[in-house]
Amino acid sequence: MRAFLILFAFATLSLLTGCAMTSQTYNDGAIQTGMASWYGDEQGKQTSSGESFDPNEFTAAHRHLPFGTIVRVTNLKNGKSVEVRINDRGPWGDGDRIIDVSSAAADVLQMKKSGLVPVDVEVIRLGSLGSANHG
Repeated sequence: MRAFLILFAFATLSLLTGCAMTSQTYNDGAIQTGMASWYGDEQGKQTSSGESFDPNEFTAAHRHLPFGTIVRVTNLKNGKSVEVRINDRGPWGDGDRIIDVSSAAADVLQMKKSGLVPVDVEVIRLGSLGSANHG
């Protein structure tokens, strides 16, 4: 019986920890630090929010932020920053990447040559909370 209780407690804790990681709470002014990449060769592809991707717009993909959220992305190597709107989900694969920015945003951040740069992502204005769990 004791072994069952220990196993049950461990399983419950694992589930709660997993949920906490995917349902993060964000507020205006919150800052996340990590790596950014960019994408731009998917013109017209439907984003997770349902709109067509346009590499010339200032948009980005984030795993959890609600669609429509405006964030300021700052390249920590050169201090360049740009505001983008979250309209897609990602980046997928590499756990170090926290945001994928459009080609236009990558130009402002001067990150195209390196492809991957350390950034701060600051929430300027949260989008609709109803969109947070899509994707």
